[in-house]
Amino acid sequence: MDLTNVLGFGVAGNFAGHLEQAGEAADFRAIRTAEAKAPKAVFPFYLPGMSDSFLSVYPLSSDTIRFPEGADNLQIEPEVGVLFNINYAGDSVLSLSAECFGAYNDCSIRRPGARKISEKKNWGECSKGFSDVTVPVDRFAQGGVLDSYRIASFLIRDGQCHAYGVDSAVADYSYMYEKLTEWIVDRLNNQKDEGPVEDIHSYIMKLSRPARCLISIGATRYTEFGSTNYLKKGDLSVVAVYSSEDYSPSDISELVSGQKFSEIRCPLLVQKVV
Repeated sequence: MDLTNVLGFGVAGNFAGHLEQAGEAADFRAIRTAEAKAPKAVFPFYLPGMSDSFLSVYPLSSDTIRFPEGADNLQIEPEVGVLFNINYAGDSVLSLSAECFGAYNDCSIRRPGARKISEKKNWGECSKGFSDVTVPVDRFAQGGVLDSYRIASFLIRDGQCHAYGVDSAVADYSYMYEKLTEWIVDRLNNQKDEGPVEDIHSYIMKLSRPARCLISIGATRYTEFGSTNYLKKGDLSVVAVYSSEDYSPSDISELVSGQKFSEIRCPLLVQKVV
């Protein structure tokens, strides 16, 4: 799937506890939300055509994470990535229509003091991940295909497989479906440049109202291993977005541990850290 002309956005704080584990909760203290469980912000990770920004570099890879120079605290961020069509009313985003979803790795540098969330996200080519295999969305609403899906992630190091993120149901997202898309649309239109967040609408206008965007809708909580172990060159990062109707958590763990990736029939993202 060619995503080189597709905007890339992420949702921060859509899984209870993740920001605290990532050491980023303090960054959002000044950001007011409608309710305590609401996500905190939308951030850009790819702005194709924005030639004056580091975010213009295409960061997605389905098989590689390129280790950034001068960093030693890189973490997998396992998420569902959803490809949306953007519908406009004049210069405003009117709505988002989900096309398909896949396994996403919002791989991030834990960079204390970064001015903006985006500064932790895109450090060049192969700094993010999206699976080659995607699943069409019948409807982005309760009762649709996503209801049965779960998110699992693993780190394989020196032949040993470790659970990296807590195996979690898509239903465990704080905001999902209509509530999530309505919130994202509001942020795309109205989010201000303050603290760690950016004015997304100004980017959309500068780029002449692009037709599609890939949105990573939030990272799961880490296991104890995931919260205390950073990526190293030679590691394999694995994110699986799988249906509970097809696999149990132990099924996925066993298949990944045995590196039987070809037997896993779901959006699967396996990236070598180089």
